[in-house]
Amino acid sequence: MVERQLRRRGIRDERVLAALERVPREQFVPEDKRRQAYDDAALPIGFGQTISQPYMVALICELLALAGGERVLDVGTGSGYQAAVLAELAAEVITIERVPELAERAQAALAAAGYTHVDVHVGDGTLGVPECAPYAAIAVAAAAPSVPAALYAQLEPGGRLVVPVGVGWQRLELVVRTPEGPVVHGSVPCRFVPLVGEEGFRS
Repeated sequence: MVERQLRRRGIRDERVLAALERVPREQFVPEDKRRQAYDDAALPIGFGQTISQPYMVALICELLALAGGERVLDVGTGSGYQAAVLAELAAEVITIERVPELAERAQAALAAAGYTHVDVHVGDGTLGVPECAPYAAIAVAAAAPSVPAALYAQLEPGGRLVVPVGVGWQRLELVVRTPEGPVVHGSVPCRFVPLVGEEGFRS
């Protein structure tokens, strides 16, 4: 997976590549999908949600440019896979999921894989987890109609937010917090499930 799907498609951050090599992706997919765990595709995990394609997880992590000492917020826990990858790259990971059943499953999968230090919350991910802010980086695994203001506000100065934006086919945006306000650095076409919540799409 790392060589064929990630390195050959332009992922260059060796820390990110090593993180995806270490995380056992099969532990984060339903049992009937485990043979497909390392396919170059998103997979359904129930409740209308998916585990993201490995390449998109790697790209999000690469755009966050983590050095290892950061506090990171993961919005849209889903299976817990992206939180596990982030836990390989950062000092502290807080993750939030709006579906309680998925949050419970993710917590169990994270614990089984050894990521007991990931802090799993249930709630509206579009509002973040303000009591744990500020964050050096925020990763969002669902598409918002626009950049959620509450998430941007929880970034520390110079912090980085990666979020899919748009309807249907979206664009993956890197937003940096600066003294002058949010600065967007490029975008990549992508396809994610909708980010549901107060600052996202309504359920």
